[in-house]
Amino acid sequence: MKRLLAGLAVAALIGYLLTGLAQIRPDERAVVKRFGRIIAYPGPGLWVGLPWGIDRIERVPVRTVRQVKVGYIPEAETPPNSPIVGQYLTGDSNLVNVELTVNYDVRDEDTELERFVTEQTRVESLIVRATETVLAQWIAAHSVDDVLLTGNARLPGAILPRVQRLLQPYRTGVRIAQVSVSYLAPPDDVRPDFDRVNQAQARIRTQQEQARTEAARRLASAEMVKRNQEAETAAYRFRKLQLAKTDAELFLERLASYQAIRKTNPNILQILWWEEIGQTLLGMQRRGRISPLDQFIGPDGLDLSTFESPPRLK
Repeated sequence: MKRLLAGLAVAALIGYLLTGLAQIRPDERAVVKRFGRIIAYPGPGLWVGLPWGIDRIERVPVRTVRQVKVGYIPEAETPPNSPIVGQYLTGDSNLVNVELTVNYDVRDEDTELERFVTEQTRVESLIVRATETVLAQWIAAHSVDDVLLTGNARLPGAILPRVQRLLQPYRTGVRIAQVSVSYLAPPDDVRPDFDRVNQAQARIRTQQEQARTEAARRLASAEMVKRNQEAETAAYRFRKLQLAKTDAELFLERLASYQAIRKTNPNILQILWWEEIGQTLLGMQRRGRISPLDQFIGPDGLDLSTFESPPRLK
């Protein structure tokens, strides 16, 4: 009997000593308190400390994202005759029902772990109050149309940094990771009216988008026409410049030739003159503007009585 009791005592002592062992998982950090004073912040692995009653180990999942709901609670889930939770007043004195989902996690630094372990019983209530405060302020600064039409997109970005700033003085050791809108709607008794307004506004936005698309299409078409005309103008200008350059070069060549011939033949100008007159008369004759007079010249000179009436020009 004594041996049995001694064995049981030894087993109990060994079991008691084993309470000082703790396995910390890969996604966890721990805060170890000895007689209420923090002595260590061990990471993943096996922790060997003093047994229960002397050491107390708080394991904290630092890679786990926690979630808390803030705002609207459906009327079916609220007690009878109780006020509606999560109903906020807009800047133009309308009511909207809003529910946010706030995701947060625990910071991995030693001091932040200590703060979380100390304040963990009231962390979520602080997050809820801070979020409700910021949410009410944001909604009160906007009209009901702004809230309902843009709230889903704008609220998360406006809420998250302000909630984080409000929580800093409380030293909770947590970080707000994400804020999302899980419910946003007008009160049930006026929802049909808001739905009709939203549908009308959706049609307006559709027409505006169609108008912008058509304007962009026409602008692109006008730009294309402009570029084509500019290209044609540039090509026409280039051709004219080349022709003008060629004419100028030919003229300069003829001028140089004339100046060289003039030194030996002073009458060259008259010869050139009659050549040009001849070319002009041939051109006019081809176009039916003049006729040769040789056939009307007789022994006594030009016989004007034989001229026929000139044809009328069409």
